[in-house]
Amino acid sequence: MSPPALALREPSAGTSVPVMDVIAGLSRALDITEGHPRGHAARSCVIGMRLAATLGLDPTADSDLFHALLLKDAGCSSNAARVHQLFGGSDHAAKRAVWLTDWRRWPEKIRYGLAYAGRGEGGWGRVRRLVGLAAAGPSAEREVFRIRCDRGAAIALDIGLSPATAAAIRWMDEHWDGGGQPDGLAGDRIPLLAQIIGLAQVIEIFWQEGGVDVARRVVARRRRRWFSPALSDLARDVFDDTAFWRRLASEEPVTLLRAIAPAPALVLADDARLDRIVEAFAGVIDAKSPYTHDHSRRVADYATAAASRLGFARERVVRLRRAALLHDIGKLGVANAVLDKPGPLTAAEWAEMREHTRHSRDILAAVPVFADLADDAAAHHERLDGRGYHRGLTGEALSMPARVLAVADVADALRSDRPYRAGLPAERVAAMLREDAGAGRLCAQSVEAVVDVLGA
Repeated sequence: MSPPALALREPSAGTSVPVMDVIAGLSRALDITEGHPRGHAARSCVIGMRLAATLGLDPTADSDLFHALLLKDAGCSSNAARVHQLFGGSDHAAKRAVWLTDWRRWPEKIRYGLAYAGRGEGGWGRVRRLVGLAAAGPSAEREVFRIRCDRGAAIALDIGLSPATAAAIRWMDEHWDGGGQPDGLAGDRIPLLAQIIGLAQVIEIFWQEGGVDVARRVVARRRRRWFSPALSDLARDVFDDTAFWRRLASEEPVTLLRAIAPAPALVLADDARLDRIVEAFAGVIDAKSPYTHDHSRRVADYATAAASRLGFARERVVRLRRAALLHDIGKLGVANAVLDKPGPLTAAEWAEMREHTRHSRDILAAVPVFADLADDAAAHHERLDGRGYHRGLTGEALSMPARVLAVADVADALRSDRPYRAGLPAERVAAMLREDAGAGRLCAQSVEAVVDVLGA
């Protein structure tokens, strides 16, 4: 028996949702990009707002901090390829581990390098990675931080957040004594909101690893180095608040966020603001690999142009464009060792790659405003004959927007350079799409509409 057809729920005109709900939901994608457990950014936000509660910030600063905490890792995909180039192996594992390391202390830095440089490669591969890291030196460390911080700040501005929010993201990895990154700012030259983010994320990471006492000890060891004495002392009261930690461990982070969100964070996002957020996250997705630069935007352009040719109503075109821009959000959870591999994938690598559609569906389904397009976005590798992934859906279960998106994704993949081949000419791509339509894999109507777009 075939699965039931995916329901197509049209968005109501003038969609309005709290900006917080959208950013908090999409922050799950940033968590997997950095190798953190689900909910890391949201929990860091709860901790950071608890730290700030006694500082008497004005409502605007509260809102700036709230959004900066949720988007602190917005630039994390931008340095993933560079991290993989330096270390090899899983960029997610290397990124997560650096936060469990006092990377300013040489003994810990050396242990980290020995543990993660060339991890999973042979002996000579590991030696080559270690030599490369030594040759790159501190400048490579600074580069990795700068890429992430610059891009994260730019994304905050792109979606209409304040310069103060962008500055907090830009300098969140600076340290009180001037030993942080990317600019070596010290003391009160570091924006207060950035200082709060730096402390909150470290507390969340070590609380996840070992509980409140472990996090308390780490903050005490890094007092006056990473963190200001005043903020470190403020954290003591938070650590002593057992009810706070019990709630953080037992309740959904987004539920806690709604209870503490400052009023400006609950401002509704109209369609124009929502589209700015979607466009910004498409950039986050495409920055993960040099081979996917602007892929999501091109797929969205192909899909919307084809949908117009097929007579879609304006509301359906808008919905399809958002689905197309976010369809690969699950690829943020795929290691660059897989995404950028120049040769054939192993069975294990292929299994990891196939999981990206599942990740896309889970992430989008958790954001109320995107829940109705999650199935279509995640179906871009499904095929009419049931031989696609990850659900093995057949034609009758695939909506028309899902069919158009699948063809648009194939078209751009074939037209674009990949690690293992150069992009193909439009004529060759058109012939291959028609071959798939003839074999019952892709929707013939959608193929002809996309071929028409290619010709134009």
